Amino acid sequence: MERTMNGQVLLFVSLFALDAVYGQVSYSIPEEMSRGSSVGNIAQDLGLEIQRLISGKAKIYSRNNEECIELSREKGVLLVKERIDREALCAHTALCALHFRIILESPIEFYSVTVQVTDINDNAPSFEKNEMQFKISESATIGAKFVLERAADLDVGINGVHNYELKPADHFALKRQNNADGNINVEMVLQKPLDREKAEHLSLVLTAVDGGEPRMSGTMLIHVTVLDANDNAPVFTQHAYKAIVTENSPAGTLVATVSASDEDGDLNSKISYSITNTQDNVRNIFDINKDNGQVSLIGNIDYEKSRHFQIHLLASDDGGLTDSCKLIIDVLDENDNRPEINIMSKSNVISEGAEINTVVTVISIEDLDSGDNGMVKCFINENIPFTLKTSENNFYSLVTDNDLDRERSSQYNITVTCSDEGVPSLSSSVTLTLLISDVNDNAPVFERSSYEAYVVENNTPGVSIFTLKASDADWNQNARLSYILEDSSVNGVPVSSYVSVSAESGVIHAVRSFDYEQLKEFHFRVRAPTDRALFEVGLHNGEIRTVRQVNDKDAVKQRLTVVVEDNGRPSRSATVIVNVAVADSFPPVLSEFTDLSMHDKEYNDQLTFYLVLALAVVSFLFITCLLLIISVKVYRWRQSRVLYHSNLPVIPYYPPRYSDTLGTGTLPHVYNYEVCRTTDSRKSDCKLDRAASHNVLVMDPGSTGTTQKPFREKNILDEPDSPLEVSL
Repeated sequence: MERTMNGQVLLFVSLFALDAVYGQVSYSIPEEMSRGSSVGNIAQDLGLEIQRLISGKAKIYSRNNEECIELSREKGVLLVKERIDREALCAHTALCALHFRIILESPIEFYSVTVQVTDINDNAPSFEKNEMQFKISESATIGAKFVLERAADLDVGINGVHNYELKPADHFALKRQNNADGNINVEMVLQKPLDREKAEHLSLVLTAVDGGEPRMSGTMLIHVTVLDANDNAPVFTQHAYKAIVTENSPAGTLVATVSASDEDGDLNSKISYSITNTQDNVRNIFDINKDNGQVSLIGNIDYEKSRHFQIHLLASDDGGLTDSCKLIIDVLDENDNRPEINIMSKSNVISEGAEINTVVTVISIEDLDSGDNGMVKCFINENIPFTLKTSENNFYSLVTDNDLDRERSSQYNITVTCSDEGVPSLSSSVTLTLLISDVNDNAPVFERSSYEAYVVENNTPGVSIFTLKASDADWNQNARLSYILEDSSVNGVPVSSYVSVSAESGVIHAVRSFDYEQLKEFHFRVRAPTDRALFEVGLHNGEIRTVRQVNDKDAVKQRLTVVVEDNGRPSRSATVIVNVAVADSFPPVLSEFTDLSMHDKEYNDQLTFYLVLALAVVSFLFITCLLLIISVKVYRWRQSRVLYHSNLPVIPYYPPRYSDTLGTGTLPHVYNYEVCRTTDSRKSDCKLDRAASHNVLVMDPGSTGTTQKPFREKNILDEPDSPLEVSL
C-alpha cells in the first residue's frame, strides 16, 4: 500500500518569558510508515542551524517516554524510529497525535512539536459475534424494529464503518441511524408479515462495509425464529439516563439503575437487560444485572484516562421485542496524583559573577488531576540567593535574586517542593546541587605593607635578597599570584638594573653587585593582580614564551630580567635584560624598541666609556712593555757584537742566578765559581772540574781551546740570559 505524508507544517514561534525560546511546530504523517522515514525538517522549520542542534545537545523530551520519533542532529530532521500503529496508540480517538518537546542547552531553548498520525484503511469491520438469534412473533406488526449489533472497525473517519447491507431483504429492511458521536445504529425493520406456518426459521446476512480504499467488509449471520404472537415491545422509562461515579471506586459500586416495562403478560412480559457497547472497554468496567437493570462497577475507573462514559443498554422480552437507551456517566476526580517535577534543563555550575535574574534551571510541573487537585504551587528553601519565577503552562525558572559570593558559600543544595491544593494535599520535591564557580573578585594582600631587607656589599649578582608573600581569597587560577616589579629609578637608573623579582615565587634577586660607598639604601615597590605574568622562561633551555593571551591591560613596553644560575657551590649567576614591545605591526615595534632603549641610554653610554678607557690603558701598557723588551734585546745584541770585534779582554758575565755568595739566590747553598775565558772564548769550551772542596767549582788550568775534549759547546754572547750548564 502506497503511503504518502501530508506536507503541511504549522509553525508558531514566540519569545518565552524565561529568557528561553519557545516555539511550536506541527507535522502530519500516516500510520504504518517504515522505520527511518522522514517526518519533517525540524531545523529548517524552526529556523535553526544544524550546528546549533549539535552544540546545544538537542534531544527529545516526552512525558510518556514515547519512542516512535527520533531526532537526527546531524541532518536536522525528525525520523520514524518505530512503526506507528495509530489504533494501538490512540484507540478510537479521531485525532491522534504525538506531543513532545525538543530541548537545547547553552542557552536554554525548547520547542513543542506535534506529530499528527493519520489513519489508513488497514483494518476490516468486524462483529463481536459471528451470529445473532431472534425470536419474533408472527404477530409482529409491519414496522417492528429489531436492534442489530454494530460492527467495530479500529480505523476512524472514512476508513471506519461506512455502511451496512442486509440480505436477503424479503421480510426485513435495514434502517441506519447516524448518531451525534459519529456511530451508526443499525436496526432490522419488519416490512412483510411473518408466517410461522410458511417459514419457522429465517437466515439473514448482515454485512458491514467501510469507506476506505480498497473497501473492506465483515459479516454476521442472523437467525430468526418465528414465534407465536407477542404484541408489545419493552419500553424504557427514559430515553437517556445520567449518573456520577468517583474515580478509584471499588468494584461492586452501584452506578445507576435503569428500568423498562412490557404490557404483555406472562412470559412475553419478562424483560432482560444487556449492554450493547462493542467499540470501547465499557464491558470491562461496567456490568448490568439482566434481571433488575442495576449497573455496577466491575473494573478500575481512572479520571485521568476517561472522564466520561456512554453505555448503550438493551431491554428484550422473550418474544424478541426490544428497546434501547443510553446511560451517560461522569467521572469525578480524586486527588490521587502527586505533582510531577520535570527538569527541562539545568546548569550544575554558575559563576559567582552572574547577574541577578540569571536562569539556573527550568522545570515544568504536571499534575494529572483537575480543578483544585491539579493546582500546584512550588517553593524553595529559604536563606539562599535564589528564587522561583512562574509563567504560563506550569513552567518555573530558578533564577538568582541576589549577588553570589563563592568565598562565602561555594555550593548550594536547593530543594524545590511542589504541592497541589487538593484535600489532602500531595507534594513532590527534588534537590538540585549547584556549584559556584570563582570570579577574580578579590585582590591579593601582602602580609605586611612594607619590608626591610639587608644585603652585604660586593655581593654576587643573582643572589637572593628577600622573599615576599601575598595571599588571595579566590580559588584555583584566580588565586595564582604573579609578582611584578613596578617601574621606578634609583639615582637615575631603572630599579630593574638593581633587583629583580621572581614572578612565581616572589623571591627578590640582586641584579648587580652593590657598593656601600656608592649606594647605602634604596626603595622599590613590588605589586601582586592575580593576572598571570605575560611571559615565562624555560627552566633549562632559556626560551621566553607567552603564557596567556595578550590583553588591553598589558603594558605596551615589557622589560624582562632573566637570571641564570649554575649548580656549583657557591652558585654563580648572571643576568640579562630583555626589552619586549607589543604592537600590531612591525614598524611600531621598531619605534617601541627605540623608545624603550632610551631609558638605558645614559647608563649604557657611561658603561661603554669606561670599557673603552680601560681597553685603551691596557693596550698602551702592553705596547710600552713590548717596545721596552725589544729595545733591551737590541741593545744587548749590539753590545755583544762590539766585544766580538775588539781585542779587549772579555769581561765575564755572571748571570745573577748563578752567583750568590750570600745564600739569598735560588741555590740552597753557598757556591763559588771560577771561570776563565780567552779572548777567543766564543769558539772554545769551558770545563768545570770538582775541586777538593765540595763547595768550590774550579776550571782545569791545562785546558786549551783546541786540544781539550769539549764539555759542551755554548755561545754565551748569543744567549746572555741563559744559565750555564755545569757538572757538579
